[in-house]
Amino acid sequence: MSTDQVVQGLHHVAYRCKDAVETVKFYTEVLGLTYNIAASEDVVPSTREHSPYMHIFFRMGDGSYVAFFELSEAEEMGRDSNTPEWVQHLALRVADMDTLLEQKANLESHGVEVIGPIDHTICQSIYFFDPSGHRLELAVDTTTAEMAEKLSEVAGPMLEEWSTTKQAPKHATWLHAGLVE
Repeated sequence: MSTDQVVQGLHHVAYRCKDAVETVKFYTEVLGLTYNIAASEDVVPSTREHSPYMHIFFRMGDGSYVAFFELSEAEEMGRDSNTPEWVQHLALRVADMDTLLEQKANLESHGVEVIGPIDHTICQSIYFFDPSGHRLELAVDTTTAEMAEKLSEVAGPMLEEWSTTKQAPKHATWLHAGLVE
């Protein structure tokens, strides 16, 4: 890993959950993550506001965490009604296609509805929701060096075209050839 970048990796990403116990059960028993850190306070350290919370952390294989807050005195949890539910999601990497298919079968055996696998060319993915309604993606990275180079070369021109036209640039349509019109 290059040390010339300020950001070295993901420490944790945090979401709200409806029920900490239900969340621990799902992420450990269904997804196989390790639950190993909990913090709880009545006052938020960064803002000093009164808001009792339970903060739970799940360690992933690379040492990063996915974390959740259950807020006992906050209004009922909702989602951004102006954003389609497919947009906001947490994508987690798995080792290979066999693992992805095993996880799909495991999720379905727990009654979880799963979409996919979807071939995005640079990855194969399955999609599902956790008990709090967060959309999750499990993905196998299938990016080759050639693909990464091609995508890097068009990233700037694509953003420039998008900012001008607000229409989807066609520089990387090969990613989903056959999936979309």
